[in-house]
Amino acid sequence: MDALIADFRTAPIDTADRAMLEYADKLTHRPAAMVEGDVVALRDAGFGDRAILDINQVTGYFAYVNRLADGLGVALEDRWGENEPPKK
Repeated sequence: MDALIADFRTAPIDTADRAMLEYADKLTHRPAAMVEGDVVALRDAGFGDRAILDINQVTGYFAYVNRLADGLGVALEDRWGENEPPKK
């Protein structure tokens, strides 16, 4: 889990998980750069249309909620440190 938190690109995960995280990362950080090939990469990794829609919607939802919280100055819960993974 630590390797995944540190950098999913070098973590020992399967091809489908890596494709999903690449898509979510790009949609989060560079949404205007999304192209049809990003969806094709998910299909090539074995995801069907429903799963791709789910990945898209969950990623978009978290971006939305985080922007709401940040924009309103909502503080992190005590159990979360600034830029730290949750405690085990």
